[in-house]
Amino acid sequence: MKIGELAELSGFNASRIRYYEAQGLITPVQRQANGYRRYSEQTLQTLQIIQCAQLAGFSLEEMKKLLSTTATGEAKHEQLLEALWRKVGQIEDMQQHLAQSRAKLLGVIENIQARPDGMGCEANAERVLASFKQARSHKGTSVDT
Repeated sequence: MKIGELAELSGFNASRIRYYEAQGLITPVQRQANGYRRYSEQTLQTLQIIQCAQLAGFSLEEMKKLLSTTATGEAKHEQLLEALWRKVGQIEDMQQHLAQSRAKLLGVIENIQARPDGMGCEANAERVLASFKQARSHKGTSVDT
């Protein structure tokens, strides 16, 4: 198939496909006598793998390492599983970090909304900032029981 058809089927534009080819993510193709590149079904499958891997958070460099073993037919089952489990762990770490960040933001919102009646915005901002400073100073101290 020509690059236009491959672009349409894969959802990637032609320049992205050429970029992936230049980066070694997809197997370089030979040009026909008329100068057109002719891509195989395997290239479409590889682009679909790239798309899924990107959505899962794999970098181009990580994908290149994984795809280099599959393209040569030397895919190592254990290496692939290790990389996938490593990515799952990274995603779980990100989820934990995001949950902590969310909880902190909800705390800030709650603190801002707990403005005493009649207190102006500037005074409330000072109150909220003071509570952050106080929380930080308590974080650095430990109490032995």
